Amino acid sequence: MKIRDFHISLDHNKSVYSAGEFVSGHVVVDLRGDLKLRGIRICMRGLAKVHWSESRGGGHQTGSYTKFYDAEEEYFSQKKVLFGKDENESGSNPVLGVGRHEFIFSFQIPYGRVATSFEGKYGRIRYWLKAEVDKQWGFNSRTKLAFTVIDHIDINTPLLLTPLVGTKEKTVCCGLCAAGQISMSVKTDRKGYCPGESIAITGEYENGSARRMKPKATLYQRTMFYADGKSRSVRSAVACIQGKAIRGRSSDSWSNKLLKIPAITPTLTNCSIIKLEYFLSICLDITGATNLYINLPIVIGTVPLRAPPYSPIDPLAVDSFNFSMATESNGLGFNPATFRNICTQEAPPSYAECVFGSVDIQDDEPGDMIGVTAYTPMYSYVWNYEYRNPPPSYSVNETNSSQVIESNTNSNVRC
Repeated sequence: MKIRDFHISLDHNKSVYSAGEFVSGHVVVDLRGDLKLRGIRICMRGLAKVHWSESRGGGHQTGSYTKFYDAEEEYFSQKKVLFGKDENESGSNPVLGVGRHEFIFSFQIPYGRVATSFEGKYGRIRYWLKAEVDKQWGFNSRTKLAFTVIDHIDINTPLLLTPLVGTKEKTVCCGLCAAGQISMSVKTDRKGYCPGESIAITGEYENGSARRMKPKATLYQRTMFYADGKSRSVRSAVACIQGKAIRGRSSDSWSNKLLKIPAITPTLTNCSIIKLEYFLSICLDITGATNLYINLPIVIGTVPLRAPPYSPIDPLAVDSFNFSMATESNGLGFNPATFRNICTQEAPPSYAECVFGSVDIQDDEPGDMIGVTAYTPMYSYVWNYEYRNPPPSYSVNETNSSQVIESNTNSNVRC
């Protein structure tokens, strides 16, 4: 094989980008000898893809079979010829001489609807560069490099800085024992967080029964995948804390108990085939009875908490693509680039690898894939986070400035 080395390098070792930024670097081709080829090309793509299969049991005539579900949403696809000619271009084939060659490239990620990178069980949102040596004979050689794209969510908005509140209660009894009331009331310091920050949980737990119970808080990631009119759901626990056991006829409380958020995918809101959300589940694990739960919706953003004044724009309330179309058609003179700059002006410069680890981006198509094909998404992360008192309440005149979740149930459970 004449190719000694073939890889893609990004300028300044940059690995995380946002819409409107330039992805630039160079492709290195090191040859042991002269190589006659059609051309060397590079492409940049952004694609959301969903795939899963289900086994079906048929009748006597059809038998069992497998049904496949697939969906795609493309964000961009760009290509450049670095040397030689394009794949459909006529003419003689050039020769690339022995030695090391570097070819410079630059692409711009378009403004508009670009979803955050994500790797999941039944789908992914992936962005990558792929360079190819189109040989005159034999299979082509390829090298691939994935990078992370982040659609920023600024948590410094009225909606995301508002505390969440939940209450729940139930009545339990055991045989001839008198019934007892179990209740809990919990509150978070806010609704929106950035990875690396901590959710501060305040809770009151009352145990009026004879049973033992233990409070536990778990942050869950819930992902929905959509294809061909059907959906698949995956729920994963990403962080958890527990309190001490509470004996019968006693109580306990939490005062800003901190649940640290690892490096996880921000909330996904603008992909039509993959939706990703988070909720904080507060559970009272009751011995010998059905557990009591309160679920509070949490938003994971990318721009961390900062000092006042806070941003007045809520990125979750506006689809960037539809927003730009609407403002242009209404003649409001508001540029979508300006909107994005406001939301990202204080984005953290630090990132961390996704807690779920790496994936293989190897192609299924024939050809020689050269280089490392492991990829781990990188997400905004706040290092050395220190909890401080919640931000001041917004004016009552603010719309959507509060969100309170309360639920009360009464049920009898016998053992």
